[in-house]
Amino acid sequence: MSGLCPEQPQRGCAEQGLSVGIEGITVVRNGRRVAVPGPGGATRETAFLPSPDDFPGSGREETYLPVLIGAGSGIALAEIAARLESAYGTSFTLAVVDKEDDIMEYSRVKERFARYTGIVWIGEADADAGIKALTRLQTERDGRPFYPLLNPLYLRLDRDYYTRIHKTCAAGARADFWRNARSVRFASPETRILLLSSKYFLMGEILSACKRLRVPHSFLQVPEGEFGKNEFVEQFLSAVVEFKPDFVFTINHLGVDREGILTDLLEKLRLPLASWFVDNPHLILSLFSRLANPWITVFTWDADNLPTLDELGFEHVYYMPLGTDTERFRPPRRARRSALKGLPAAWDGRLSFVGNSMVHKVFRRNERTGFTGRLLDTYREVATGFARSDERSVRIFLEREYPELIPCFEALPGIAEQLGYETSITWEATRAYRLSCVRAVLPFRPLIAGDDGWFQELPEGGWHYHHELSYYDDLPHFYPLATINFNSTSKQMKGAVNQRVFDVPATGSFLLTDYREQVERLFEPGKEIICYRSPEEAEALAAEYLDRPEERRRIAAAARRRILHEHGYDHRLRSLMDTMRVLYG
Repeated sequence: MSGLCPEQPQRGCAEQGLSVGIEGITVVRNGRRVAVPGPGGATRETAFLPSPDDFPGSGREETYLPVLIGAGSGIALAEIAARLESAYGTSFTLAVVDKEDDIMEYSRVKERFARYTGIVWIGEADADAGIKALTRLQTERDGRPFYPLLNPLYLRLDRDYYTRIHKTCAAGARADFWRNARSVRFASPETRILLLSSKYFLMGEILSACKRLRVPHSFLQVPEGEFGKNEFVEQFLSAVVEFKPDFVFTINHLGVDREGILTDLLEKLRLPLASWFVDNPHLILSLFSRLANPWITVFTWDADNLPTLDELGFEHVYYMPLGTDTERFRPPRRARRSALKGLPAAWDGRLSFVGNSMVHKVFRRNERTGFTGRLLDTYREVATGFARSDERSVRIFLEREYPELIPCFEALPGIAEQLGYETSITWEATRAYRLSCVRAVLPFRPLIAGDDGWFQELPEGGWHYHHELSYYDDLPHFYPLATINFNSTSKQMKGAVNQRVFDVPATGSFLLTDYREQVERLFEPGKEIICYRSPEEAEALAAEYLDRPEERRRIAAAARRRILHEHGYDHRLRSLMDTMRVLYG
């Protein structure tokens, strides 16, 4: 419960031509009466200000960003404005953080100081939002360090909120990172990397590669939710000052906010960022409002994305395929079934497939997206056509093959829903295609490791089931148990290869995979990898290579040699570092 009780105003107080007019306001917060400014009037309200000699202002360029935390009745604000006007004229910059709308309305403080157009009022009710607004203002003002001025009275109004604002600003002022953070990048032969760490599985592999290559690195955990919360901005800038990285690395743009705060910081810091996309970048980047930035370099695991990423305005775009951790995926001394629990006793070990049925994923995505009508009635038909098409974009496929559905697609509430529909089509296309491939190898009584959606897709009997396997704990031991490891690639990547193309041969095991154009950049088909181009060919090749053990071993060994020379994560990291040094060194 809060209320406002105006007391008798004291007349005759004027400062810098402003009629302050009010020195007595009483507010009620949670049952407590708080006087603004209280006993002592003007003297009390200005007591927290530093002396004029210590106040930032030299008559030259503004080097600090003053932040008044709590406008009060306006008496301290008038004194601050007078000092700044004396130094810089009326166009100075001053941030005023004050969420007490009732006090501000009664004191008319905004109206009284309207002639100072450089005053920026920040009144967000949430402290994180207030910090975010301050950070954006800071980047717009060339990254000047904050100079916080806390009106102590406001701690009685909302201690948590105003303390948090003050501590964040004070930390930035102490670090003075803008003077220290713009160090020369790539000044030494060693490359220093700041990793924006996340739970994504590849970050662990990159971290291990840094350790093996003895690359100086530091990592900063990306918080869940919006960028700027939990003082992430402050932590990021402090890490830049203390560690002095040559560039920042992230996966799938994690840690990069949609509004562009991080990209602004990178530009002010002259600090490059490398973002490696290992999922469809368009389903991620479509939600971002500010993409083009010369300090951002994009790497994509799928070469088909290069032209469209160029069209989005990125200056630096490169192809960098997936790889494998050759320390984790390596030939075992002896392949043992006892290394995994729950393997069917009847499985003869001839052929296995690891993969999701996509049944539950498609259902949940359709529920979440909530599209109805013609889009829902036709999504399986559209997905079947998309799976057979060479077109990479669902939207372009619709325009070309189903133009009558475009009005329905564009009528979806927003871009998130449109992306949801595109994802549903891609996943349904993957489900249907993957099912056709797996059905083709059913004559070999395969072991299928995945979700229980396979029981809805396949007939009873004729195949074996194992629950989903752990990528790190199980798969390195599982691949060597099969005579043939069968692979079917997602329709999200019509030209690129997936993780299994590297992981299976790295263990010294044989792989039969579907053909993708980009595989020829990575392996020599027929000598280092065997590919099928249709479900019918998959069955024929499986039968052929089950009867050719020496040829399987030769091909698996050749693929492993290629991986050890070219396709480990150490190779990927070296290539990325070399590219960043050439661009920004």
